[in-house]
Amino acid sequence: MNSPEIYVGVDVSKDTLDIATHPRQQSKSFRNDDAGITQAITYFKRIAPVLVVMEATGGLEMSLAAALSVSGIFVAVVNPRQIRDYAKSMGKLAKTDAIDAQVMADFAAANKPEPRPLADSQTQELRDILSRRSQIQEMITAEKNRLYRARRPVNDRIKAHIIFLEQELDDMDAHMRRFIQGSPIWREKDNLLQSTPGVGPILSTTLLAELPELGILNRKQIAALVGVAPLNRDSGKLRGRRTVWGGRAKVRAVLYMATLVATRRNAVIQCFYQRLIAAGKAKKAAITACMRKLLIIMNSMIKHHTSWQYTLNQAVIS
Repeated sequence: MNSPEIYVGVDVSKDTLDIATHPRQQSKSFRNDDAGITQAITYFKRIAPVLVVMEATGGLEMSLAAALSVSGIFVAVVNPRQIRDYAKSMGKLAKTDAIDAQVMADFAAANKPEPRPLADSQTQELRDILSRRSQIQEMITAEKNRLYRARRPVNDRIKAHIIFLEQELDDMDAHMRRFIQGSPIWREKDNLLQSTPGVGPILSTTLLAELPELGILNRKQIAALVGVAPLNRDSGKLRGRRTVWGGRAKVRAVLYMATLVATRRNAVIQCFYQRLIAAGKAKKAAITACMRKLLIIMNSMIKHHTSWQYTLNQAVIS
C-alpha cells in the first residue's frame, strides 16, 4: 500500500517556525534562525513532503523559503487572506501558531497551490530598496502633517528633518535607477515600460520588483494576480455587481496613480476612460477598467519585447 502524500504548513513568526503536516497532523517547532532552519530542512527531507505552504509575512518567511527552494523542496508562499478564508470555511475560528500551521497544511492538501520560484537576490534587493523608499515617503508625509500643529522650536526641527528625508528620498531614487541600469535585462524592460505615456520610474520599478510574472502570464492571469480583474458575485437568480479584490496591493496602489495620469496624458487610456464615462460607468469603475487595460498592454509589451507605440500599431495584445 502506497504511503499518503504529505503536505506541510509552516506558521512563521519572528522567533519560531511552527510546522504541521497533513494527513498525519504531526507538529514540530524550530527556532527561526540559521540553526533552526537547518533543523527544519533536515526534518522536511526525512518526511519528503509534496508541498510546503506558508503565508507571506513581510519577509520573515524568506530565509526558510529560500532554504527549501535550494534543497529542492516545493514551496508556495500564499496570501494570508486565503488561509483565513479557508479556516473560516472549515469552522476553525480559533487562532494560535500551531492551529495556523495545521490550517495551512490542510489548505495545501485541499487546494494544492502552485509553487512559484522565489525572486532572485537582485530582485529581492530591488524590493528592499523600493520598500525603504516607501517608508521614507510615509515619514515625510507624517512630518509635514505634524508641521501644521508644531510651534517653535519644534517647528524648526521638523523642517530640518523634512529636508533630510527629502534628500534621502532623492538619494534612494538615484540608487534605484543605478541598480536597474546595471542589469541589461531590467534596463530593456524599464525602457519598454517607460515608453508608455503616463508610466514613470516608480511604476516601472514597482513592476520589475513586485510583478516578475509580467510578460509571462496571459491577460486574464496577470489582471487577476494584480487584483484588477472583475469577479462575479452571483447566487441563484441574483446577479451581484462584479467587483475587484485581492491581488498585490503594492502594485495596484502605484498602478492606480499612474492610471490617473494616463487618463490625462495617454491618448489611448484617455479615450477609453472618456468612452466608459459617456456610457454611464462610475468614475471608480472606469479607473479600474483603465488600470486593467494599461496593465494588459504593458504585459504584452514585455512578452513581445516591443515599445508602447509598436504594440499599439501591431495590435499585439494578448
